[in-house]
Amino acid sequence: MALIVQKYGGTSVGSVARIKRVAKRLASLKDEGNDVVVVVSAMGKTTDKLLKLAHDINPQPADRDYDMLLSTGEQVSIALLSMALHALGYKAISLTGAQAGIETDSTHSKATITNINTRCIRNNLKAGNVVIVAGFQGVDKEQQITTLGRGGSDTTAVALAAALKADWCAILTDVDGVYTCDPRLVPDAQKLDDISYDEMLELASLGAKVLHPRAVQVAKEYGVTLHVRSSFNMKPGTLVKEVKDLENIRIVSGVACDKTAAKVTLMAVPDKPGVAATIFTALGDAAINVDMIIQNINRGQTNDITFTVDDTDLEKTVVAVKKLKKDLKYKGVVTDNNTAKISIVGAGMFSHPGTAARMFTALGKAGVNIQMISTSEIKVSCLIERKLADKATKVLHKEFELGA
Repeated sequence: MALIVQKYGGTSVGSVARIKRVAKRLASLKDEGNDVVVVVSAMGKTTDKLLKLAHDINPQPADRDYDMLLSTGEQVSIALLSMALHALGYKAISLTGAQAGIETDSTHSKATITNINTRCIRNNLKAGNVVIVAGFQGVDKEQQITTLGRGGSDTTAVALAAALKADWCAILTDVDGVYTCDPRLVPDAQKLDDISYDEMLELASLGAKVLHPRAVQVAKEYGVTLHVRSSFNMKPGTLVKEVKDLENIRIVSGVACDKTAAKVTLMAVPDKPGVAATIFTALGDAAINVDMIIQNINRGQTNDITFTVDDTDLEKTVVAVKKLKKDLKYKGVVTDNNTAKISIVGAGMFSHPGTAARMFTALGKAGVNIQMISTSEIKVSCLIERKLADKATKVLHKEFELGA
């Protein structure tokens, strides 16, 4: 008998028929003698609808109220799935994040899981229940409801698998696994049988939507092998795990495109020690994740500092840096939310010099101008004009022969 953790995304539980189908899959696992914990997201576009409601009421809702509202979406899903299992004659219980013992810090809308008290879940497993946990949410030490940010249900599932020492953890979604590129954009994209934690972490953080980066990070830290597969069929998916010798198998494993990147430039920032620290500390304190950073060529006693953030954080970023203008005495702020980040990822890049040059050459021949560049041992990212993102993705997928 195995202890299995599964996570079903919003599309997988997006209708009554789909919830009933998930219940049947869970029942089959139970019939095989397994203990089952399942994490579910809100149904379909529920979170988007709740977000719209919030902003129709107040364009800048209080963080606590924001989390209180968004957490209700998952509560609908867990209750309905529990009802579906009961209708099939199986014991099941639905638990909110707080009831499941998921403890977080107090960063509303982007909370981090700090601990999981598994007592309630284990007791319910012993009682023969399929335990259904609301993803995306937890509770802080003051018993305030928090949410983990978009895609946080993946993190919930992996964290539970680690805390429970589950035999395996499956992320079930609307695609068959991890592909070399978004198959909706590049029809000949190939499904990967396996991929390393590091490669998956880069792809997830660079725009691939199949897994949340924080979930991959937790999986890597605790050695949780992830099985990414479809909830709509029984085809084998992709294993995300520690993989050896990938650099000898493939140079580039995938191409990712992030169309949510926004560029911010602080003009004529005084060139003196501590200025960059002041800027990025302020952004960190505002819970804004900064990605690519460039300090442009020195002009006298000043520099331009350019960086990228998620476009949903652009307004908050401008507010944060404008508070620094009086002290730092920079000239102004220029923003551009018509940018995208295109990236290639592969463990083999470390041992194959010239991969970046090959990428730049392919983009240049396609007429795609590069605005910024960032690299690591296994990825190269370029900031480009957003309207060219799809074209660039297809060009690079072809250049590195990732198709059928």
